[in-house]
Order: sequence, then C-alpha cells, then structure tokens
Amino acid sequence: MKRTHLALLCAGWLLASCGTHQEKQAQTFLDFTGMDTTVVPGDNFYLYANGNWLKHTEIPPTQSSWGSFVILRENALKNMRLILDSVANDKNLPEGSIAKKVGDLYASGMDSATVEKLGLTPLQGDLQKIEQLQSPTDVLYFAAAEHRKGDDLLFRFYASPDDKNSSKMLAQFNQGGLGLPTRDYYFRTDSATKAVQQAYLQYVIRILTLSGEDSAKARQDAGKIMQLETALAKVSKSPVELRDPNANYHKLTLKQLTATTGIDWNGFLQQLGVTGQDTALVGQPEFYKGLSQQLKATPLPVWKAYLRFHLINNYAAYLSKPFVDASFDYYGRTLRGQREQQERWKRMCSMVDNEMGDGLGQLYVARFFPPAAKQRMMELVNNLQKTYEERIRNLDWMSDSTKQKAIQKLEAFTKKIGYPDKWKDYATVHIVRDSLIRNIQSCDAYEYNRMIAKIGKPVDRSEWFMTAPTVNAYYNPTFNEIVFPAGILQPPFFYQNGDDAVNYGGIGAVIGHEMTHGFDDEGRQYDADGNLRNWWTPQDSARFMQKAQLVIEQYNNSVILDSLHVNGKLTLGENIADIGGVAIAYAAFKNTPEGKSNQLIDGLTPDQRFFLSYAQIWRMKNTDKLARLRLQTDPHSPEMYRVNNPLSDLTPFYQAYNVQPGQKMYRPDSLRVHIW
Repeated sequence: MKRTHLALLCAGWLLASCGTHQEKQAQTFLDFTGMDTTVVPGDNFYLYANGNWLKHTEIPPTQSSWGSFVILRENALKNMRLILDSVANDKNLPEGSIAKKVGDLYASGMDSATVEKLGLTPLQGDLQKIEQLQSPTDVLYFAAAEHRKGDDLLFRFYASPDDKNSSKMLAQFNQGGLGLPTRDYYFRTDSATKAVQQAYLQYVIRILTLSGEDSAKARQDAGKIMQLETALAKVSKSPVELRDPNANYHKLTLKQLTATTGIDWNGFLQQLGVTGQDTALVGQPEFYKGLSQQLKATPLPVWKAYLRFHLINNYAAYLSKPFVDASFDYYGRTLRGQREQQERWKRMCSMVDNEMGDGLGQLYVARFFPPAAKQRMMELVNNLQKTYEERIRNLDWMSDSTKQKAIQKLEAFTKKIGYPDKWKDYATVHIVRDSLIRNIQSCDAYEYNRMIAKIGKPVDRSEWFMTAPTVNAYYNPTFNEIVFPAGILQPPFFYQNGDDAVNYGGIGAVIGHEMTHGFDDEGRQYDADGNLRNWWTPQDSARFMQKAQLVIEQYNNSVILDSLHVNGKLTLGENIADIGGVAIAYAAFKNTPEGKSNQLIDGLTPDQRFFLSYAQIWRMKNTDKLARLRLQTDPHSPEMYRVNNPLSDLTPFYQAYNVQPGQKMYRPDSLRVHIW
C-alpha cells in the first residue's frame, strides 16, 4: 500500500496541534493517499478516511467486495498456495502424514481433468438411493443418513453445549431445508427479491436438467420444489427471531418430540448415528412439526426431486464444469454480483481450509505466524480486559450487584490467540488423489463422527471453531471465550512494530468488539460459565434495553443504495459490539504512554491516529447485489455505519476532530449511546 506524509493536512481543525509539538518521524502505518480531505471529518469520517481509496478502487471481477478483510483473505490464500503446491508435489512425504494428506487433498481438487471425466458419477450411488425411496419416513431417514457424509439436507443438526448446562454436549436441531438465503426471500414482493426468486427457480431447472431430466419435467419439478420450500419457509423463523436465545431453546425428551412433531425421534436419531440419548435441543420445534406435515402431504415424487436437487447443489461447486458454472451463476452472479469465478487454485485452497483446516493450519502457522505476534496480541487483550473492568466499575446505570457479576464474567473469559493448543490428527481420514468428492465426503464423515462422539460427554473447551488462517474473530457465549485466529493478526489490523494508536484503533477495536459480544443483547443473557441464565436485576435489564432501543433507532435511520435501510434489530448485537469495542479500545489506548502523550506522528495527534486507524480497517466496496443480500442476512451493518455511528457516540472523537453542531455526525450528548 502506498503511503505518504500528511504535511498538507495541517490546516483548519489540525492547525493548533500541528504547531504545538515537535513531529516524530516514524513509519506511518496509515494510508494517507486513500483519504479524501475535502470531506469534513464531522460530516462523514468514513469518507474522510477512505474517500480517495473508494473513488479509485475497482472491485476485481472475481470478487463481490474489496477491502481490508478481502485483501487479507487473498494474502492468506497466496500463503496457503505456497504450502499446498509444495506438499502436493513433494514425493518424499511419509504416507499418512498430515502434510501428505493435505497435499493429496489439494491435488485431487486441482486435477480438473479427472473431475471433468467423472462428472456426476461420484453422486450416482446416492441419486439411485433417492429413486428407491418408498415412504415419507424413507425421505427423512435418507436425509439423516446424508448428514453423516456432511450433507445438511432438509434440517440442521450438530452437537452443541446445552445452553442451560454448558458443561455437557447435547444433540442440537435447527430449521433448514431452504435454498433461498432466508425464509423472508420466499415472501417478499419487491422487484429485487422477485429477480432472486426467478433466478433460483432457473438454477433448480438447470441442475435438474444437468442431472438427466428433460427440460419439461425439470421445469415442472422446479416449480413444485419452490412450493415445498415455501411451505417449509412458512414454519421457519426470520433472522431477527433466531437472535433470541431463550425463544430458541427447547430441551425436550424424545418422547415429547415424537408427540409434538409427529416424527419418530428414536428412529430419527438412530439414522443420524446418535445412540444412548433420551433428550435433544430443538431450536424451532414448530419447524419439525411443519416438516412432518409436509412429509405426509407432499407427493413422494416431489420429495425425490427436492432431494436430487439439494444433493447435487451441495456438491455442485466441486463437480464438473457445467455444474460449477451453474452454481456460480446463481450464488456468485445473481446473489453477490460477482462477474467472474475465482481461479481454481483459490477455490481449492479454500476447500482444503474448510475440509482439513487443522492440517493446513499447522503448516500455515509454522511458516507464517511468529511467536512474537502471539505474545504482543496477548498483551493487547490483557490491557483491554483490564480497561473493560475499570469501565464496568464506573458505569452510572448499573447496580453494584450486577457489576460484580459482569466483572466475574469478564474475568472468566478464555482467551485464544493464533491457533489451537492441540490439533486434530485426521488419522482415520482416507485421502486419494483421483476423487475430490470422495475426499470431501471422507473429511466430512470424520468431522461428523468427531461431532456425534461428543454428545452426552463433557464439553471440550479447548476446541476452536475457526481455522488458523481465517481472517476473522469470534466470541462464543457457551464457552465464554474470545478467539483471534492467526489470519487476522496482520496489517492493517495488527502491526507487530506499529505504534499503539494504530494497533489499538485496529486490532484493539476488534478485541473490544469480541469482548463486548459477551455483554450485547444476546451475550448478556449468558453467565460466566456460559449458561443461559439471568444474572441481571430487573432494573438493570430494563436500563440496558432502553439503551439498546436507542441503538436500534440509530441504525434503522442508516440508509444505503439511496433507499434501503439497515435493520436495527437484525444488527443490534454487532452494533452494540462495534460501539463498545471502539470505546473500550480507546480507553485502553489512553492508558499507554503514547495515549497519554501529545506526540505528533505525520502531523496527527495520537487520538487522531487512533480514529483514522479504526476507520481504515473497515474500508470496503461491495457490489449492489451483495449490499442488498447483506442487508437481509448479515447481522453486521454496512462498513460506513460501522465507523460513523460508533464514533458519533464517542465524545473523544468529537474532541479529536473538532466535530461541531450542524455537522452531519454530530449528536447531542443526550442522544449518544453509552452502554459499555
């Protein structure tokens, strides 16, 4: 990234600071050429920090978005390729070694000639089984058996800690079975959604035709599949409804489930390979009741067509070119606005990361993640945790009893950085170089067997749910943990030698964001042990919800693409985490020597550098189609509002950039949200 000094910006709001202290010469770590200094910071700080970058950046044809996260993911893919090309071509690797298995998996994906030759052959056995189904029970049991190969047909099933007894793993069932992004896509009538519905219908027709159906029958079957999915959508919850952990917690005996849903849950679990269990967690029992009704009411030929389509769809991206192209045209072009497919090596690197992530992760961190980065990151995490405790103690809206429990939860955080302490061994995974689909199924079966072996057992809290190269981070409420994979611990989020303003504004805000998820509208309902249990006084809970309502209203007023509004309820948890994250990171930064000084770097005060770093990590360009999709499905707000709204609530930002009444980001202090 090209950088320059900020000599020409010492004017206006910067004038006083530019003339009062000696400037320190150092590496900038900020992209000054990407700024648009014609924008008043108090009108739109996101555009001020990123305007020229946004004007001059084109989204590559193989992407639906471009920005910090995507660029880091591209860098990670290049690093993965260096590893995978090496191990795939190394003929001296020991048979059965992790490197050998990872290399062979990648080689099977890169062998496009064999993939093209095989066509649909790898799935023919399962397709024949579909044709032999004779009853509604057969349909359900076939779908259950396919789950054992990694196919999420018809419903979602996994092992999960019991939300109200987080030390024990149980079987967890959720709604599923839909081909459109969410249940709401089946019922919206605006032109953009109608176009997606029609494109999906054409995609179903295309897949069925490629599978051997004549065009007339494929059209007829596709229409009936849409009708069936619409019926399932009617008994499914919306993304907003799925955000309520209490409303989606139902611990029921198999006898109760059989009585309320009309499904034989003993037989159902046996088909899933789950034995010795008399209870299960079912997030949405009404979905399974509706599914049972549709199993009986929908003709068997329609179910067979549904299963054929969804089975092939699950593997389409890894089959021969006609299937890959069909999948891309719908999921890439239509839903995301991506003009061209990514290169095969990128898709196969992602496949290996997805299928054998711990194997690739071991090789990745050994080569690309220095131990010093983990140590520096732990320092930052500990500093933010200490600051968070101080801020909780000083909250003016929370009682002492609730503060005490909040601090107990904060102190109980498990902190995971870089990569797991123990890796999966993949000893039972059989990989060959001449069958990509068979390899994927072998990896998925391994993961499935690992998963069901946990049911009824104590929770293994050492487990990770992202791979080491992942450019992301997460908070897990039932583990009460914050996790930062190696992939995100690189510029512009994290500089090993960067000044504190840049690092606290970057990865510090990410750390604060994940910590705040432990106290957002969902996370606050879990205690220090990860149990779904109310630890708030009624008065404190009411005050929190009043503040949360202000957040909802702030973001409901945020508009993109001229008229589309952010859904403040869908994005509430992420918005609270953004607001809290940058506030906590700033407070922690002010405890550092740089934060306490007025030393200029590149003509900027420490506070100005902090906020500029924060704004630049969120720079992103999205296609219009992806922007629309995200508004309907993504719990994160668009990037401009992830910057401007939290900063509009943070008084030190006003002081750093001289934000005045009348400027667009200005909010009276009474309307600024202060939660954490």
